[in-house]
Amino acid sequence: MSLSAFISYLKFEKNYSKHTIAAYERDINEFSSFCKARFEMESIEQMEYGIIRSWIVALVDSKVTNRTVNRKISSLRSYYRFLQKIGQIKASPLVKHRALKTKKRVEVPFSEMEMEQVLSEIPFADDFEGKRDQLMIELLYTTGMRRTELVNLKLTDFDRANNTLKVLGKRNKERILPLLPTTIIKLNNYLEHRRQTVIDSDHGFLFLTKEGSKIYETLVYRTINKYFSLVSPKVKRSPHVLRHTFATHLLNRGADLNSVKELLGHSSLASTQVYTHSSIAELKKVHLKAHPRNKE
Repeated sequence: MSLSAFISYLKFEKNYSKHTIAAYERDINEFSSFCKARFEMESIEQMEYGIIRSWIVALVDSKVTNRTVNRKISSLRSYYRFLQKIGQIKASPLVKHRALKTKKRVEVPFSEMEMEQVLSEIPFADDFEGKRDQLMIELLYTTGMRRTELVNLKLTDFDRANNTLKVLGKRNKERILPLLPTTIIKLNNYLEHRRQTVIDSDHGFLFLTKEGSKIYETLVYRTINKYFSLVSPKVKRSPHVLRHTFATHLLNRGADLNSVKELLGHSSLASTQVYTHSSIAELKKVHLKAHPRNKE
């Protein structure tokens, strides 16, 4: 009963996405199964940290990465905080737990040259799918939106009078993104081909397949990987790399961190700061080149 109440809490009060909720439920059920198999425990509500520690050790021994272990424990931590909130337990067994150390992941953004090659030099097909693919890349790069945000865009989200786009982010948080003139041109070209090619559907999503269905996240990933494999040797070519590229290029050209935070839809500056390593590298180059004390 407690788990179902927790899931309802995540869904209706926290407004978490279906994928996030499924991950929380999966992690908690996995821990519950471990406790039942290893300690013959039917309930995980009243829990000692030593048992959770045993699960952590078992996960590490089975070659689960520290990052994944931390995510699973984060799910448990949220669950026990919820049990505290509703008065079912007095204290969380994870109150003194410290996360396992993880290696810092460094995302390598696309260069400005690579972006220019994809958006200006690659000959996209002059048809519905070509215009759609070009617009998808343009929007991801010029707005920094997430892949799921792109997939869920609707025709009514485009404000023609102000040249802006309404995006529904994490936890149903809305933000308004400005559109560049080049993006408006590509959007209008796509919409014209969309009217001529695809039968109008009643759901009103902006991006559709040729058959008239809403696009899906795997299609977006394949599209990005397909076009960027033509110009970039980078191993990772994903929609998230485009989001990272958007933030990095803005910071490199002088945008302040708070503005980038708002455009990305982050709730805190800490989330945005992960994108600053590339701009710091760029600043180092400028510093070395421009400072009179550098004699090299």
